Amino acid sequence: MDYLFKMKTEISTKFKKLQDQICLGLEKINTSSKFSEDLWERPGGGGGRSRTLAKGKVIQKGGVNFSEVSGPTPKSLLKSLVLPPSDFYATGVSIVIHPVNPWVPIIHMNIRYFEMSDGTYWFGGGIDLTPHYVIESDAIFFHKQLKEICDQYDSGYYAQFKKWADDYFFIKHRNETRGIGGIFFDRLSSQEANEKEQLWQFILNLGNGFLPIYTELISRNRDRPFTIEQQDWQYLRRGRYVEFNLVLDKGTKFGLDTDGRTESILMSLPPFASWEYNHQPEKESPEARTLAYLVKDIDWINND
Repeated sequence: MDYLFKMKTEISTKFKKLQDQICLGLEKINTSSKFSEDLWERPGGGGGRSRTLAKGKVIQKGGVNFSEVSGPTPKSLLKSLVLPPSDFYATGVSIVIHPVNPWVPIIHMNIRYFEMSDGTYWFGGGIDLTPHYVIESDAIFFHKQLKEICDQYDSGYYAQFKKWADDYFFIKHRNETRGIGGIFFDRLSSQEANEKEQLWQFILNLGNGFLPIYTELISRNRDRPFTIEQQDWQYLRRGRYVEFNLVLDKGTKFGLDTDGRTESILMSLPPFASWEYNHQPEKESPEARTLAYLVKDIDWINND
């Protein structure tokens, strides 16, 4: 029990430090605006630090949230796991960035730890990219970086977690993926203490990879010129992002089901988005080529 308590404390402490590091890094890139912090408490137990940034030169809206909540485990989760009533503890960092320039992609990362009073625990999360315009070289770079992180721990992680992301970030009612995927995983656990430590190091390493990966993608595209028409397309793609998060995202549902802070949960939504009835891009246009990439199971690693 002392080991479990010590590790829980270490995880939440390092998640807070990760939030600090990422916020500082993004502020250096954005230059014109700083993160504002909103401390909140959850009535059932715990709370968090919500940090948001808006109206910058690079980032139009971004959120980097830390939460640490506890209390009675939701009945819906107990039912799915076939477990008796118990208490839960959950902590994590969640990030969504909506850039100004349509050539810079939306990025999302969530890394989390969950445990129950009966000893059940798991890690979950992932990172995925949603370009408004798919740029092959950027997609290849992104997936290669993720594979390098995964391969440090298990040579099978990348393929397994990429497939999981392709299936998870799929907008069923549109028959298209939310973006070019990434990696996604849930309920990673082991009964061995040393293996739990390895899982934790994998999660932490993934979190530390966020800033250098996204900084590179921003630097490649932040100064590219764009037209009003391309911005209109950006807003349409943001509309797809909203649809996924409100209709299909399990994290959104979990946060609302556990009485999490609504403003923090919905910080993932963009400041502007649009919907146009039956919009069809012109054939062979950059927009049409982007749609052609929004399918499952593209092998980006061997696509160069």
